[in-house]
Amino acid sequence: MHILCLMCLLAALSLGCSSSALNRVWEEWRIKHQRDYNNQTEMLFRRAVWIKNMHLVLAHNQEASAGKHSFTLGLNHLADMTAEEINEQLNRLKLEEPVHFTNSTFKITSDSSLPQSVDWRTKGLVSPVRNQGLCGSCWAFSSLGALEGQMKKRTGVLVSLSPQNLVDCSTYDGNHGCRGGYISKSYSYIIRNGGVDSESFYPYEHQNMKCRYSVKGRAGYCSDFHILPPGDEQTLQATVASVGPVAVAVNAMLQSFHMYRGGLYNVPGCNPRLVNHAVLVVGYGTDAGQDYWLVKNSWGTVWGEAGFIRIARNKNNLCGIASFAVYPTL
Repeated sequence: MHILCLMCLLAALSLGCSSSALNRVWEEWRIKHQRDYNNQTEMLFRRAVWIKNMHLVLAHNQEASAGKHSFTLGLNHLADMTAEEINEQLNRLKLEEPVHFTNSTFKITSDSSLPQSVDWRTKGLVSPVRNQGLCGSCWAFSSLGALEGQMKKRTGVLVSLSPQNLVDCSTYDGNHGCRGGYISKSYSYIIRNGGVDSESFYPYEHQNMKCRYSVKGRAGYCSDFHILPPGDEQTLQATVASVGPVAVAVNAMLQSFHMYRGGLYNVPGCNPRLVNHAVLVVGYGTDAGQDYWLVKNSWGTVWGEAGFIRIARNKNNLCGIASFAVYPTL
């Protein structure tokens, strides 16, 4: 359903429209997102959660229309899940241990010498948005996104790499498949293993499976990885401009992040110390005087701006965007 029509209907519902209208919107959403529930009890619970999220979306967007917010929300495919469920099932990035950091020497570049905007999608360094499903594998998608960009720079060909390969095979290195993992240990596995397979050779299955890596499907490799100074947005900007897409950790705990539809995500209460989700910074820019990071998520194209989010930049490390940033070298 078109977002404008949906919001008009939601507004009518908030004014006491009939339950049949509410049922119609619910059924359209359920069909669109292919939701089938095991029993009536589960369906009633999911519908109640969906209604609660619907009112959150409506209230927020009304405030956004009044100029109180720089972004809008929408009833995406996560709208029948609670914030606790989303954080438990999707946001499973493990917190890195500082003792394992492999920092390098970073040359700080002045802001004046950096490009005003960067979008690596226009240079072919960013693969299509995918959906991790109900598997806490964000760490695999994020780390491979940065490696895909470096492989494209080296070979001239952009190849989607296999998150399932990491989910199944990097447990020895400290990752836990759908139960979570580390960006850095993804690279540790690839270095130890001598490579990672392509998505086409080793498809994603949304669950833990037996390791099936084969050198015949190898499409990516790296020799090292570099962790940027924590909380330093200037260094992150310089690295994105000069190196390419960078894997980062963010605080994705808030419902406003889960239901994000579009605009510049600027939530002052998004604590930079509570990172729990791995994403990919693919660029940056400025919109109407507001700086932002261009970020690729792994929740499918129905989330956000076709799978991307613009997070406010130079706002004291909002949502921890620069708290843990990593990129591989070949």
